[in-house]
Amino acid sequence: MTNVGVNPNSASLTHEESDIPRRSKRARVVKDFGSDFVTYNIEDDPVTFKDAMASLEAKQWKEAVKSEMDSIVSNGTWVLVDLPPGCTTIGCKWIFKKKLKPDGSIDKFKARLVAKGFKQKEGIDYFDTYSPVARLTTIRVLIALTSV
Repeated sequence: MTNVGVNPNSASLTHEESDIPRRSKRARVVKDFGSDFVTYNIEDDPVTFKDAMASLEAKQWKEAVKSEMDSIVSNGTWVLVDLPPGCTTIGCKWIFKKKLKPDGSIDKFKARLVAKGFKQKEGIDYFDTYSPVARLTTIRVLIALTSV
């Protein structure tokens, strides 16, 4: 019995072709990290309070720190109290950032004082966690009342 139309050499030809890796015909796209990628590396805001006070812009950073402390005191953010026995303070950290104008020049020096809340332990430093969330029905009632 003979196979009509089948070339015995064609099977070996396709086998040899399959051993050769096929190259993609897609054009490679070079990844673009953005034109401001270098700018982020050049802008070096101080990481610690010590770095800020040792920098060339120490005078501006001192003014920013004083402004932040004045706003904290004027807003009544905290009240100084004696530390109860057996308790530890959670500490704080200064965050420094240069705010820029659209043309890239420095607009102002910003300093923020943040608490290190990650050092608190539930049941020791705090007992309740609460986040007020309104129900959808409450929001609908309020919208209905305001539309009347």
